[in-house]
Amino acid sequence: MSSFRLNRSAFKAQTAKQAEDHSHFYKSLSLQERLRIAAYLISMAYNYPENNPPKLDKSKFKASSRMA
Repeated sequence: MSSFRLNRSAFKAQTAKQAEDHSHFYKSLSLQERLRIAAYLISMAYNYPENNPPKLDKSKFKASSRMA
């Protein structure tokens, strides 16, 4: 499995006023639109194709029953 790392150069710093302006815009969008934008931003940040996210490595987790 290839390693996807956070691309810190994908975004730029902004002022508090700029962030506030962006928040007003995004709050006016529907939940589905905001989720679509979030998926796009995550794909840009971790540098993977938007419609082909990496698979979860399930070998890193262990399920066990709490009933003894």
